[in-house]
Amino acid sequence: MRIAVTGSIATDHLMTFPGRFADQFVADQLHTVSLSFLVDNLDVRRGGVGANIAFGMGQLGTEPILVGAAGSDFDEYRAWLDRHGVDTNSVRISETLHTARFVCTTDADHNQIGSFYTGAMSEARLIELKTVADRVGGLHLVLIGADDPEAMLRHTEECRTRAIPFAADFSQQIARMGGDEIRILLDGATYLFSNEYEKGLIESKTGWTDEEILSKVGHRVTTLGSRGVRVERQGEDPIEVGCPEEERKADPTGVGDAFRAGFLSGLAWGVSLERAAQVGCMLATLVIETVGTQEYQLRRAHFMDRFTKAYGHDAGEEVRAHLG
Repeated sequence: MRIAVTGSIATDHLMTFPGRFADQFVADQLHTVSLSFLVDNLDVRRGGVGANIAFGMGQLGTEPILVGAAGSDFDEYRAWLDRHGVDTNSVRISETLHTARFVCTTDADHNQIGSFYTGAMSEARLIELKTVADRVGGLHLVLIGADDPEAMLRHTEECRTRAIPFAADFSQQIARMGGDEIRILLDGATYLFSNEYEKGLIESKTGWTDEEILSKVGHRVTTLGSRGVRVERQGEDPIEVGCPEEERKADPTGVGDAFRAGFLSGLAWGVSLERAAQVGCMLATLVIETVGTQEYQLRRAHFMDRFTKAYGHDAGEEVRAHLG
């Protein structure tokens, strides 16, 4: 099963300032702020929802096709993804713009000052999915993740036109989208992904009830934080899956992306929706135990031991057959 993952490709540049931002501001000079903070360290992490999801699928051996836009500075990141089982041959490389970048400084009180440079991400709207499909011999599913908004709309319309099943996943872009855009992006989706808060926001912005949205998508997949996930389909009982026990909680960043990677990998294997959700929850647990969205290691024996402990022997044997 060939799955294309569209979405942002970015790097995070995270710095720590040992003092307090508040101590540096002069009340009557806020209209002319000019400050420079001497930071203690710099942590550069690979990120972007498209790349995060594709990385997780690559770890599970399902060979995802990453579709997005990056800059000429993408070579090292590309090599990392290629090495971890991701097909990066459909990533567009901008001739003029750098890869999207989030730069953030955090002070001793955990206040943050950050900037997001969209850069090459704006060129994702120029990518045609037909070119991707022709290269790999057709697509069975396209995940349309958070990206340049115009790219998300174009990919959705092309999936409808070419009868390619797609999954809608607005993620952080939902905050800037209006009801009309959200209606376009979710109508006819085979899967609609969101967390609980985003679920309410989708209903509020579209003016559609939960039942109305269920009538317009094949499956509604809602992550519930520490309570796991719920998968719904109109006219059927919901499927609810809990999370495995955490060994520690290091960093929640990228947990939602990891769940999607596991769930989509389950679909690629052809297992049930319940089993796919369980794989997603297990992978998400590995991410929450690690600092960084792509810094976890998937050790097969360790993964299967924990998966079997959480979901039982039969579930473990079924997944073991697919996990290379």
